[in-house]
Amino acid sequence: MILDGGLGTELERRGCDVTNSLWSARVLVENPELVEAVHFDYLCAGAGCITTASYQVSRSGFRRFGLTRNDTIRALQSSVAIAKQARDRFLAETTAATDANSPIRHRPLVAASIGPYGATLGDGSEYHGNYHCSYDTLLAFHRERIEILAAAGPDLLACETIPSMAEAEAMLRVVQDLGGEVPAWFSFSCRDDAHNCHGELLRDCASLFLGESGVAAIGLNCTPPHLVTALVTALAQELGAQATLPIIAYPNSGQTWDAAHRCWLGANSLPDIGTLAREWRNAGASWIGGCCGTQPRDIAHLRAALCASPTSPA
Repeated sequence: MILDGGLGTELERRGCDVTNSLWSARVLVENPELVEAVHFDYLCAGAGCITTASYQVSRSGFRRFGLTRNDTIRALQSSVAIAKQARDRFLAETTAATDANSPIRHRPLVAASIGPYGATLGDGSEYHGNYHCSYDTLLAFHRERIEILAAAGPDLLACETIPSMAEAEAMLRVVQDLGGEVPAWFSFSCRDDAHNCHGELLRDCASLFLGESGVAAIGLNCTPPHLVTALVTALAQELGAQATLPIIAYPNSGQTWDAAHRCWLGANSLPDIGTLAREWRNAGASWIGGCCGTQPRDIAHLRAALCASPTSPA
């Protein structure tokens, strides 16, 4: 499956201010039409799954800006509704433009984004996971958001940019408490070619999900692209040749997040995402896309490259 690319950075590229700790959630509240437009452009670029603008939405984060619990609930619900609206528009326009002899793509999926606890703190701690909070705090934090998002009717939950195994375990427990009614993928942010950002081996994290209900895929995101092949290879070896659990990989553009100034630093290191995507697929990834810094044009290049062979994802 081909995923979309960066949302917050794409909104910023289109002129939005995402420098405060609400990040893309600010645009979700103030300019939902632009969020819908970005979703739509990713679908037109070839994404088979779009991810909602809920990554940064939380009651604690909204409270700092004078927003209420009801504001938080509405934002979480509307993030799913907006993505569905973009999908409906895409399907309507695609159907109208498709003749009887043209192949019709599968109906795209909507994944509700669930960022880590650290993302709402606005201090960059989602990239190390040293939160100084209890497991019960993590559990309660994720339970509230996941329950609201699941009730909004997405196809999937995207538990993403997870820095540590402890936070992944808390997210998994909430998903399972919902009875697996909405399957979830779990993707870690990684600091090198073997470890998540907290320092645990990514291949060891895989054991947390084996045989568990409600797990749609595991892997990595918001990780520099040059690390992806080794990380995917390690996951594939851990899961084994007969594993049915897909490996997901959607790296960032290779820049580094500056938490103090709330901006990405460095150069884009994705000159040919299509070639890299084929390498990631050969290593074992089957759900592939982009994260921060990637654009619709990158997803279009990625899709063209993967669809050039018969084993390409839909």
